[in-house]
Amino acid sequence: MLPRDEAIAQIKKSIEKTYGKRGEAVVKRNFEAVDHTLDNLFEVKVPDRVTSTFSRRKAVADEAPAFVRETLAPMMIFEGDSLPVSKLPVDGTFPTATARWEKRNIALEIPVWDPDVCIQCGKCALVCPHAVIRQKVYDPKYLENAPETFKSTPAKFKEFPGMVFTIQVAPEDCTGCALCVEACPAKNKSQVGLKAINMAPQPPLRETERVNWEFFLSLPEVDRTAISVSTVKNSQLLEPLFEFSGACAGCGETPYVKLVSQLFGDRTVIANATGCSSIYGGNLPTTPWAVNREGRGPAWSNSLFEDNAEFGLGMRLTIDKQSEFARELLLGLAPQIGQVLVDAILTADQTSEAGIKAQRERVAQLKQVLKNLKDPRAAMLLDLADFLVRKSVWIIGGDGWAYDIGYGGLDHVLASGRDVNILVLDTEVYSNTGGQSSKATPRAAVAKFAANGKNLPKKDLGMIAMAYGYVYVARVAMGYNDAQTLKAFLEADAYEGPSLIIAYSHCIAHGIDMRKGLDQQKLAVQSGVWPVFRYNPLLAEEGKNPLQLDSRDPSVPVEEYAYNETRYRMLLQSDESRAEALMKQAREDAIRRWKLYQQMASIQYNGHGQEPTAGKSE
Repeated sequence: MLPRDEAIAQIKKSIEKTYGKRGEAVVKRNFEAVDHTLDNLFEVKVPDRVTSTFSRRKAVADEAPAFVRETLAPMMIFEGDSLPVSKLPVDGTFPTATARWEKRNIALEIPVWDPDVCIQCGKCALVCPHAVIRQKVYDPKYLENAPETFKSTPAKFKEFPGMVFTIQVAPEDCTGCALCVEACPAKNKSQVGLKAINMAPQPPLRETERVNWEFFLSLPEVDRTAISVSTVKNSQLLEPLFEFSGACAGCGETPYVKLVSQLFGDRTVIANATGCSSIYGGNLPTTPWAVNREGRGPAWSNSLFEDNAEFGLGMRLTIDKQSEFARELLLGLAPQIGQVLVDAILTADQTSEAGIKAQRERVAQLKQVLKNLKDPRAAMLLDLADFLVRKSVWIIGGDGWAYDIGYGGLDHVLASGRDVNILVLDTEVYSNTGGQSSKATPRAAVAKFAANGKNLPKKDLGMIAMAYGYVYVARVAMGYNDAQTLKAFLEADAYEGPSLIIAYSHCIAHGIDMRKGLDQQKLAVQSGVWPVFRYNPLLAEEGKNPLQLDSRDPSVPVEEYAYNETRYRMLLQSDESRAEALMKQAREDAIRRWKLYQQMASIQYNGHGQEPTAGKSE
């Protein structure tokens, strides 16, 4: 478009304008990048005929539901403008479980399982951001019609003697992030550098692994009532009901969202704040929220930054009122339904998977009875009967919502005392809207509106929530302690009141190799920047300290964590003296915060009140 020399001059002029404030060294490196690019320009001859041996598939398979084929498929291939209005849902409600039909095939490499090395710990499945790695335990009889390349090995689960175990990858849905490889603790003793999960080129494996994946999906799911899900390996036998989202490869948020779907998904109602999690959670054309074989799955809806917490509270209030009305109708119809069934429904223990399954069976029985009753109240109860089964309400969003724009609403919901679960996916920056600084952004980090490094410390949302005394609060980092993360989610759901989980979520906006995201999570905790803990008000009722620190004393310098990330390192390159001054303050922030939490966790509760341990407080 322009003469070569003029074009290069304009590019370098633009570089000076954009990066000049960050110092001569930054400008010089950008100039060098341009020069290296010019030195490595080569002519590529375009062949006169197609030489590829495989071609792009249809947008969706022929066996996809009609709505997916006729409405969503044109959107996938950028022909959505051709759709008539009559093809769109009249109320704006779209079906879930549609992302499974969108095969992107974007990974150059995918993980390959080595059953001889695997210890069946479940860590690879837990950290997978897109639910493409799954594990199952099943009866060996199902292997009779298995594809030739399908892998299995004897199961190492005490709950399932004589069973076999498989880890399977969805080759066309994998993004190739390799977090699974990083999380795998099992090393191949015969080949240095290899683990139980290893990356390999995707194209040669695509067809065989696609067949293996389809067969894997046909295998029976585990009986949720037969296992305790309090261990990572057991929890990952549960089917994820959040799958194949459009999140970034290696996303730090989606593993937490997926865990919610596994643990509580078939009875979950979700209010999702606008942000990354709403874009990959419910963006057209497909939806990653899914359903199980019984057709049950999360109900999901998106609301705005400023009101999502109240939006979720409204869901809770509605469910509670519907349940209350259903109970009133049930009592009124008891003579016609039968007192035994009515009493069983009203007094059901729904604190376990077995209890919830039993209640669903009672409700199914109730519905059959109601269909035969002439009383007009029976029709109303038939509509409300499912509200007699316990629902789990989750309010989900990022730090921009929770710390900033929606904080007033979030605080209101915490103060309500209602049984809601709030999950904050904390990337410490407005990730979705371009990387602006939020109140979750730590001191010394660079972001939009904090170009010279933020000069104030991060807001401590957990400490604020704990001040209420009746809010369950947890701060977690899956890369540091996955068992603690799992325990926090289970405790939050079980707590009959407001609960808040703040989850460290590594992000591409941090300027890291996303494959090393879990390592960064671990360093954040080890440096004291992100202490992990659980605050459970129920412990105070037992005469115990409700605050439990789940991380150890800081053991690595804050710099060792921070300078792995561009958001910290770029200030060091442009203004070294300011970077060093802010980093010194960031170290002091971490130490001060750690000592405060340590002091709070050391308070002894005696059942009548509390008194500090021996020694003076600092």
